[in-house]
Amino acid sequence: MNDGFINLNKISGMTSHDAVNHVRKIFLTRKVGHAGTLDPAASGVLPVAIGRATKFIEYLADCRKIYRAEILFGISTDSGDLEGEIISRADNFQMPTVEDFKAVLKNFVGEIEQTPPKFSAIKIHGRKAYDMARKNLDFEMPSRRVEIFDIKLIALEKNSAVIVISCGKGTYIRSLATDIGERLKIPATLKNLIRLCVGDFDLKNSATLDELTAENILPIENCLKHLPRFELNENRIRAFLNGLPTTIPAPDQNNLRIFSDGKFLGVGRIERGELKSSKII
Repeated sequence: MNDGFINLNKISGMTSHDAVNHVRKIFLTRKVGHAGTLDPAASGVLPVAIGRATKFIEYLADCRKIYRAEILFGISTDSGDLEGEIISRADNFQMPTVEDFKAVLKNFVGEIEQTPPKFSAIKIHGRKAYDMARKNLDFEMPSRRVEIFDIKLIALEKNSAVIVISCGKGTYIRSLATDIGERLKIPATLKNLIRLCVGDFDLKNSATLDELTAENILPIENCLKHLPRFELNENRIRAFLNGLPTTIPAPDQNNLRIFSDGKFLGVGRIERGELKSSKII
């Protein structure tokens, strides 16, 4: 079995789940998963795990993500993108200057409170929000704290703007587009979204489904470089793989890539002076 990650360039119009199903067929295995769902209308980087790499998907959650988004002004929709129903419209509005637009973007840099769109995969009382939204059920979406590291204005047109966003986990760019419009007092919705990177997964090095071969499978340890590396004495390899602790005179630390003699063993943590295994290869 092939074990590793694929830097997949998902096309627009395909769900992340559909992309996983295609990968299953290509590599003839059911053991496939993805990290960081992309909306069907969005395209770009979708990290896909195959085989034993699926155990390590969770460690990609905290990776920084970069998006290129085009915001359309003049309409807003119930989904926050062009897939939804128009709920407000402004036919005559004045677009801000570049300076004013950049000033507004500064309000969204840092830790911010954000309300995800109702058309999302977030579960509310055990049910996916988009299922309830499609049935016109009345419910409230809880807000969440997300972190946006940087927003750059790339282009400002007559009724649209292109921005690049660097952000942490859980950030909804559809909500960001809507919120920017509210700040400007102009209805707004997300027109186009491309994910440029997830951690070390970069769009420049990605492959489409049609391009996939075994050569596109990346070693698990190469995709977890954002985690600190720890070298374990080779006489403790068996102990680590069997879940036995090893005394380590070091401060507590979570999510370490554990190597011994150049071989990747898994992810571990140091608790109260002991190295313990979290996930083994």
